[in-house]
Amino acid sequence: MALLNRRLGLPLTHLSSTVIQRHLSITGACQAIQKLTRVRVVDNSALGNTPYHRPPKCIHVYNKTGVGKVGDKILLAIKGEKKKALIVGHKMPGPTMTPRFDSNNVVLIDDNGNPLGTRIKTPIPYSLRQRGEFSKVLAIAHNFV
Repeated sequence: MALLNRRLGLPLTHLSSTVIQRHLSITGACQAIQKLTRVRVVDNSALGNTPYHRPPKCIHVYNKTGVGKVGDKILLAIKGEKKKALIVGHKMPGPTMTPRFDSNNVVLIDDNGNPLGTRIKTPIPYSLRQRGEFSKVLAIAHNFV
Protein backbone atom coordinates (compact mmCIF):
# COMPACT_ATOMS: atom_id res chain seq x y z
CA MET A 1 0.00 0.00 0.00
CA ALA A 2 2.84 2.37 0.78
CA LEU A 3 4.34 1.73 -2.65
CA LEU A 4 1.04 2.58 -4.35
CA ASN A 5 0.79 5.71 -2.21
CA ARG A 6 4.19 6.94 -3.40
CA ARG A 7 3.63 6.15 -7.08
CA LEU A 8 0.15 7.61 -7.37
CA GLY A 9 0.61 10.41 -4.89
CA LEU A 10 -2.92 9.87 -3.55
CA PRO A 11 -3.96 8.73 -0.10
CA LEU A 12 -5.44 5.24 -0.37
CA THR A 13 -6.74 4.80 3.16
CA HIS A 14 -10.33 4.13 2.12
CA LEU A 15 -9.22 1.83 -0.68
CA SER A 16 -6.79 -0.17 1.43
CA SER A 17 -9.45 -1.51 3.78
CA THR A 18 -11.63 -2.73 0.90
CA VAL A 19 -8.69 -4.36 -0.86
CA ILE A 20 -7.67 -6.17 2.31
CA GLN A 21 -11.23 -7.37 2.93
CA ARG A 22 -11.58 -8.74 -0.59
CA HIS A 23 -8.35 -10.69 -0.72
CA LEU A 24 -8.16 -12.06 2.81
CA SER A 25 -11.12 -14.05 3.99
CA ILE A 26 -11.15 -14.55 7.74
CA THR A 27 -14.58 -16.12 8.02
CA GLY A 28 -15.08 -19.80 8.70
CA ALA A 29 -18.11 -20.15 6.45
CA CYS A 30 -16.33 -22.27 3.86
CA GLN A 31 -14.86 -24.77 6.30
CA ALA A 32 -17.29 -27.62 5.61
CA ILE A 33 -20.85 -28.31 4.41
CA GLN A 34 -23.34 -25.48 4.10
CA LYS A 35 -26.53 -24.87 2.14
CA LEU A 36 -26.58 -26.02 -1.51
CA THR A 37 -23.47 -28.16 -1.08
CA ARG A 38 -23.45 -31.32 -3.18
CA VAL A 39 -22.98 -34.45 -1.12
CA ARG A 40 -22.40 -38.16 -1.72
CA VAL A 41 -24.53 -40.81 -0.02
CA VAL A 42 -22.18 -43.58 1.16
CA ASP A 43 -24.63 -46.14 2.56
CA ASN A 44 -26.47 -48.85 0.63
CA SER A 45 -29.98 -47.43 1.07
CA ALA A 46 -32.29 -47.68 -1.92
CA LEU A 47 -32.83 -43.93 -2.04
CA GLY A 48 -29.13 -43.12 -2.10
CA ASN A 49 -28.01 -45.66 -4.68
CA THR A 50 -30.45 -45.41 -7.57
CA PRO A 51 -29.27 -42.96 -10.26
CA TYR A 52 -30.98 -39.60 -10.65
CA HIS A 53 -30.23 -36.60 -12.83
CA ARG A 54 -29.53 -34.28 -9.87
CA PRO A 55 -27.00 -34.92 -7.12
CA PRO A 56 -28.21 -34.76 -3.51
CA LYS A 57 -27.83 -31.28 -2.02
CA CYS A 58 -27.84 -29.94 1.52
CA ILE A 59 -30.80 -27.63 2.16
CA HIS A 60 -30.40 -27.09 5.92
CA VAL A 61 -27.78 -27.64 8.63
CA TYR A 62 -29.07 -28.42 12.13
CA ASN A 63 -26.72 -26.27 14.21
CA LYS A 64 -26.28 -22.62 15.18
CA THR A 65 -23.55 -21.68 12.72
CA GLY A 66 -25.13 -23.10 9.56
CA VAL A 67 -21.88 -24.88 8.71
CA GLY A 68 -21.85 -28.65 9.12
CA LYS A 69 -18.85 -30.64 10.25
CA VAL A 70 -18.37 -34.36 10.88
CA GLY A 71 -21.12 -35.62 13.18
CA ASP A 72 -23.68 -32.90 12.40
CA LYS A 73 -27.17 -33.56 11.05
CA ILE A 74 -28.30 -31.97 7.78
CA LEU A 75 -31.45 -31.97 5.67
CA LEU A 76 -30.98 -33.24 2.11
CA ALA A 77 -32.94 -32.75 -1.07
CA ILE A 78 -32.61 -36.12 -2.80
CA LYS A 79 -34.78 -37.25 -5.72
CA GLY A 80 -37.47 -34.69 -4.95
CA GLU A 81 -37.71 -35.75 -1.31
CA LYS A 82 -36.40 -34.27 1.93
CA LYS A 83 -34.36 -36.64 4.10
CA LYS A 84 -32.17 -36.19 7.15
CA ALA A 85 -28.54 -37.25 6.94
CA LEU A 86 -25.44 -37.45 9.11
CA ILE A 87 -22.15 -36.00 7.88
CA VAL A 88 -19.43 -38.66 8.06
CA GLY A 89 -16.70 -36.86 6.08
CA HIS A 90 -16.03 -33.62 4.25
CA LYS A 91 -13.45 -32.22 1.86
CA MET A 92 -12.12 -29.30 3.87
CA PRO A 93 -9.52 -30.00 6.56
CA GLY A 94 -10.84 -29.90 10.10
CA PRO A 95 -9.06 -29.94 13.45
CA THR A 96 -5.70 -31.61 13.87
CA MET A 97 -5.56 -35.36 13.21
CA THR A 98 -8.95 -35.60 11.52
CA PRO A 99 -9.05 -37.11 8.05
CA ARG A 100 -9.84 -35.11 4.92
CA PHE A 101 -11.97 -36.88 2.30
CA ASP A 102 -12.22 -36.59 -1.47
CA SER A 103 -15.97 -35.96 -1.31
CA ASN A 104 -18.59 -34.74 1.15
CA ASN A 105 -19.92 -38.02 2.57
CA VAL A 106 -23.26 -38.47 4.32
CA VAL A 107 -25.33 -41.37 5.67
CA LEU A 108 -29.13 -41.17 5.38
CA ILE A 109 -30.96 -41.45 8.71
CA ASP A 110 -34.60 -41.35 9.78
CA ASP A 111 -36.13 -39.00 12.34
CA ASN A 112 -35.01 -41.20 15.27
CA GLY A 113 -31.37 -41.30 14.13
CA ASN A 114 -31.48 -44.86 12.77
CA PRO A 115 -29.68 -45.40 9.45
CA LEU A 116 -31.76 -46.23 6.37
CA GLY A 117 -29.10 -48.53 4.90
CA THR A 118 -27.48 -51.66 6.28
CA ARG A 119 -23.86 -51.02 5.28
CA ILE A 120 -21.52 -48.04 4.90
CA LYS A 121 -19.16 -48.24 1.93
CA THR A 122 -16.43 -45.79 2.99
CA PRO A 123 -14.28 -45.42 6.10
CA ILE A 124 -15.75 -43.41 8.98
CA PRO A 125 -13.66 -40.98 11.09
CA TYR A 126 -12.75 -42.28 14.52
CA SER A 127 -13.90 -38.97 16.04
CA LEU A 128 -17.54 -40.06 15.51
CA ARG A 129 -16.97 -43.02 17.81
CA GLN A 130 -15.61 -40.74 20.53
CA ARG A 131 -18.73 -38.52 20.47
CA GLY A 132 -20.93 -41.41 21.59
CA GLU A 133 -23.97 -40.44 19.52
CA PHE A 134 -25.36 -42.42 16.56
CA SER A 135 -24.31 -45.84 17.83
CA LYS A 136 -26.46 -47.59 15.20
CA VAL A 137 -24.64 -45.78 12.41
CA LEU A 138 -21.33 -46.82 13.93
CA ALA A 139 -22.53 -50.42 14.23
CA ILE A 140 -23.02 -50.76 10.45
CA ALA A 141 -19.63 -49.18 9.66
CA HIS A 142 -16.81 -51.60 8.92
CA ASN A 143 -13.80 -49.29 8.47
CA PHE A 144 -12.62 -46.49 10.73
CA VAL A 145 -9.92 -43.93 10.01
